[in-house]
Amino acid sequence: MTETLRIGIIGCGGIANGKHLPALSKNKYVELVAFCDIIEERAEEAKQKYGSEDAKVYTDYRKLIQDASIDVVHVLTPNDSHSYISIDSLEAGKHVMCEKPMAKTAAEGRAMLEAAKRTGLKLSIGYNNRFRPDSQYLKQVCVQGELGEIYYAKAHAIRRRAVPTWGVFLDEEKQGGGPLIDIGTHALDLTLWMMDNYKPVSVTGSVFHKLGSKANSANAWGPWDPAKFTVEDSAVGFIKMANGATITLEASWALNSLEVDEAKCTLCGTEGGADMKNGLRINGEINSRLFVKEIDLSAGGVAFYDGASERDIDVECAAWINAVRNDTELVVKPEQALVVTEILEAIYQSARTGETVYFDR
Repeated sequence: MTETLRIGIIGCGGIANGKHLPALSKNKYVELVAFCDIIEERAEEAKQKYGSEDAKVYTDYRKLIQDASIDVVHVLTPNDSHSYISIDSLEAGKHVMCEKPMAKTAAEGRAMLEAAKRTGLKLSIGYNNRFRPDSQYLKQVCVQGELGEIYYAKAHAIRRRAVPTWGVFLDEEKQGGGPLIDIGTHALDLTLWMMDNYKPVSVTGSVFHKLGSKANSANAWGPWDPAKFTVEDSAVGFIKMANGATITLEASWALNSLEVDEAKCTLCGTEGGADMKNGLRINGEINSRLFVKEIDLSAGGVAFYDGASERDIDVECAAWINAVRNDTELVVKPEQALVVTEILEAIYQSARTGETVYFDR
């Protein structure tokens, strides 16, 4: 067991300051010793707020990972750089937490997985929605077999008008896509994890560019610039698994829908069903009568790891640090994250070609 882990942060933008740095700063087993960003001022600001007294600032991640005293790096950069930064960090002897999605392409994701296996170091992906109280409870329900065989599921990532207008979210070259790869990835990861099913056989997808060209649109973060909106505004996928199970995935930043759900799933099994639509609900049949159970998650949760709280990002952080310190199994395994990336890529491919993508051909 390593008592304290020395951590370097690569990418000091929104996801670093909104998620990783606040969570890491609460963990007593870590020391934030290095900060890297292509904009030096951002790295300096992160150091001043979260860093140790001797923390260093870099604009080149390759210099950061040369520091042999650093145990762990968090890769918090645009999607197109996840792969090579993670691989370089693993090969430099660092455990890696990479923000979701795993990579821009499946080939890049496979290269990351191979690097983790080759080096024997830990690689995990930032799917924090697994660590919400409702997700943890529903996972227990699934593991215990209360739903039976889950043969149909829906992965929900629908926003009515919430297009992120900052950073590189609208840049297809940097991100690889829009809402599908941004928030659809969370919903799909959650659904596959609940089903414990990672063997897709075919994917059919549609991608829409219908609302992004509209100027002066209503939007949670102000109107977007249509000229910069190079990604889809919504997408859907139809996924068939090797055991016959079927999943539908829906994702949007802008859609004329009043049914809005993000990072949620609906599960239908042989013994019961569940959804996260209005809180966590379990449904089924007892003594020839139908029932619905609404789970009260306000009564306190389980401290899964030392110092964990109810906040998903804090629990995720504690789980990750625990796995590295104690050399225990990861909650989010790179093999699982790779399947998510493979399916997302297949949806984009199917949309481009108009054909179903088969994984065994």
